[in-house]
Amino acid sequence: MCGRRLTNVWPRNEWRVIFRAVRRILKQCPCDHVQPRVIVFSKRIFMAACLVLPLVFTARAAALEDELPVPDVLIYHDGDRVQGRLIAREGDILVFRSVRFGELRVPESEVQILTAGEAPKEIVTKVATVPVPPAVGSSPDELTRYFKDFFGPWHGRFAISSEIISDTTTRSDLMVEARLNRTWPKDEVSMLGRFDYSKTDDVVTTDVIKGNGLWRHTLPRRLFTVYRPSYEWNRAFKEDNINKDYVLLQQEVGLGVTAVDKADWKVRVGVAENFFDSWDTENGGHGSAHVESLFAEADLKLPWRIVFTERAVFYYAIATGNTGWENQFEVTKKLTDTLSLGLRHEVRYNDPDVRSQDYSLLRFLLGFDF
Repeated sequence: MCGRRLTNVWPRNEWRVIFRAVRRILKQCPCDHVQPRVIVFSKRIFMAACLVLPLVFTARAAALEDELPVPDVLIYHDGDRVQGRLIAREGDILVFRSVRFGELRVPESEVQILTAGEAPKEIVTKVATVPVPPAVGSSPDELTRYFKDFFGPWHGRFAISSEIISDTTTRSDLMVEARLNRTWPKDEVSMLGRFDYSKTDDVVTTDVIKGNGLWRHTLPRRLFTVYRPSYEWNRAFKEDNINKDYVLLQQEVGLGVTAVDKADWKVRVGVAENFFDSWDTENGGHGSAHVESLFAEADLKLPWRIVFTERAVFYYAIATGNTGWENQFEVTKKLTDTLSLGLRHEVRYNDPDVRSQDYSLLRFLLGFDF
């Protein structure tokens, strides 16, 4: 049986060669008391030893391998590796005892730990770069990054519209606008400033400075509150060929509900109380009124990076019964992340209880977004 087992481990011919060599040595021995069964017995011992000893050495080697400590590896983002043991984590600081450098304290964001027995992961090498401020006349994208770094979490747009027409008269028109806005989980704040100026045959026909703000706070159940102050200084308003420049201040305080709240489509409706104050800068005098209103707002994102916005307000003075309305809608097409084109239409008619200019306006805008 022993011989048959060994043949599976060692070829039969090699066992015969080894056995014949041992028997030849024993025959040459001068001792007469050596018997053949001693040779047979020695053959069995030799074969058992050849079978058992490799198994013992293999088991011992495996045990020693299990006893050897497998080190952790500290891998820096630039590819450097340090072997040792991870001792503790103190917040975002790793305490690592290295073999060569002793105890190290390293921010966790700067390294990766490869623990014992863990498969190595792909390391992305980070190369430190020094930001360079954009030079004057650089590309719009670089200028946009500069404004983003300057304003931080605030986003906005600079827009301009201009035209010069020469026929029977010479007319020139200019509009410059700047907008800033920022959002929080439950609040939205925006500010806008605008300057409109136009001349006909060197006679100023429009000279208006406008500004408005918005603070919208979200409440439960899709409700929200809104506060919208606005300011208008008209320095070229005439009525019956008489200069009647004015300053108009309006404050809107309202409550509304978000009727449609989707990622690409929002509709808001609500009611508000409006407080008007008007000052005549030519002849002096002050007037004020408070007027109730209904408002509706819509924001729609279309394919091809097109955005549609509209705000409509209907005024109704309960005390006098006077009515008025205003509407503004705008279609914006983003050409790039920086540049955009827009078409805006505005109309205002018969603001109740307050003397202010009615107008209708259609403009083509070139915008710079950041």
